[in-house]
Amino acid sequence: MTTDLEQLRSGLLASIDAANGLDAVEALRVHALGKQGAITGLLKTLGGMSPEERQEQGPRIHGLREAVTAALADRKAVLERLALDARLASETLDMTLPVDGVPAGSVHPVSQVMDELAEIFADLGFAVATGPEIEDDWHNFTALNIPESHPARAMHDTFYFPPEADGSQKHLLRTHTSPVQIRTMLANKPPIRIIAPGRVYRSDSDATHTPMFHQIEGLVIDKGITLGHLKWTLETFLKAFFERDDIVLRLRPSYFPFTEPSAEVDVGYSVVNGKRVIGGSEGWMEVLGSGMVHPKVIAACGLDPNEWQGFAFGTGVDRLAMLKYGMDDLRAFFDGDLRWLRHYGFSALDVPTLSGGVGA
Repeated sequence: MTTDLEQLRSGLLASIDAANGLDAVEALRVHALGKQGAITGLLKTLGGMSPEERQEQGPRIHGLREAVTAALADRKAVLERLALDARLASETLDMTLPVDGVPAGSVHPVSQVMDELAEIFADLGFAVATGPEIEDDWHNFTALNIPESHPARAMHDTFYFPPEADGSQKHLLRTHTSPVQIRTMLANKPPIRIIAPGRVYRSDSDATHTPMFHQIEGLVIDKGITLGHLKWTLETFLKAFFERDDIVLRLRPSYFPFTEPSAEVDVGYSVVNGKRVIGGSEGWMEVLGSGMVHPKVIAACGLDPNEWQGFAFGTGVDRLAMLKYGMDDLRAFFDGDLRWLRHYGFSALDVPTLSGGVGA
């Protein structure tokens, strides 16, 4: 029987090695290991052997099965790799072919406005800073001088995560990009000039509010910073963004926990064909919140408020896009409607530049 096993082994391994297709490999597997296969038949004979015969022949038959199984798997892998190589060699893409008739993609208005803002503020000497969207309570609220009783912490405004079992800090989806300012002040020494664009989350939804939206904030920390620097920066930014020289600003006293004094910023608009157009002073529209960084916020970041001062401002990127490019409903920004994207989207070549105009 030993001679028969060796002959069967050599014959099967030679056949497997010579198999020139996956179908041939499968046929050999069925011939050797199927229900009526040669090796399966040998395994069935073990039950009728004496203990001594089984002890002698069992390991040989099992060794044959393992050798054939491994050879089948190796040959199958080789043939699959050869088939894939042949397929990749035959499937080519001619990059010189015309693309007429192929719908072109478009850049989302939010992405376009983000690029416009980065271009404008880079020219003013601002760097772009980012931070995590899942924040802890200290960075999102406490370090920004927002007390425990402040409405901004309320559950109906903030998406909180379930509390940690060890009683550590609460975590939440950030409600503004202001935590980036805190992280930047903790990690870098002044002077600081940054903008912090990104997604933020609040529990709100209507024509002008969505649970997720985009915000951009600016921060300057240096010596001798005054409200005049803030007003000049905002005027320069808005003139460049809306590409009009007749931009008029109005700063109204307001309250934010993290700035003192605080100011809402209104921009003048004119009515053209029944629509509000930024520029002029026929009416006023709120576009920004701003103020001088509160001394407590500066101190929370390990800086001396008697030595360092600064200003901060923030606005919704989606709102700026609506004002500049004439969208009426913020919810459409996130519907993924291809008709809307084709109408309001931008070409990939519409790269904002100050020399050519940031708007497309």
